[in-house]
Amino acid sequence: MNIPITGFVMNSGDDDANHSHKLYITSWNGTPVHVHSFAGMTSYNDGHSHQYANWTAPAPTGVPHVHGYYTMTSVDDGHTHIIQGTTGPAIALPGSGHYHLFEGYSTINGRRPHSHAYSGRTGDEVSS
Repeated sequence: MNIPITGFVMNSGDDDANHSHKLYITSWNGTPVHVHSFAGMTSYNDGHSHQYANWTAPAPTGVPHVHGYYTMTSVDDGHTHIIQGTTGPAIALPGSGHYHLFEGYSTINGRRPHSHAYSGRTGDEVSS
């Protein structure tokens, strides 16, 4: 099965030849795509917490869907953690738009290895 996808690729300016570009999808099977912002603070573990913020992966607009998400936390206590997963389904906002809930645990890191819990809700949809 072939699904038509449109988008563009941009050089990210990174020095790493393996990660020097980013793909931006603008439509999936003829349907425009959108993204959501997500941000928050992890649980307080091992004497500290971390902040995080990024955009979800794109998903089709107007159909039932979820979004992938990935980000690295702020540097606190000399280290970072990775936060990644898949949001829950879309939850309609009054009037128009929607958001998604997300939750999970970060990767394990730190001088004394530990992880942090996180949870939240995305912002409203934004056309990508």
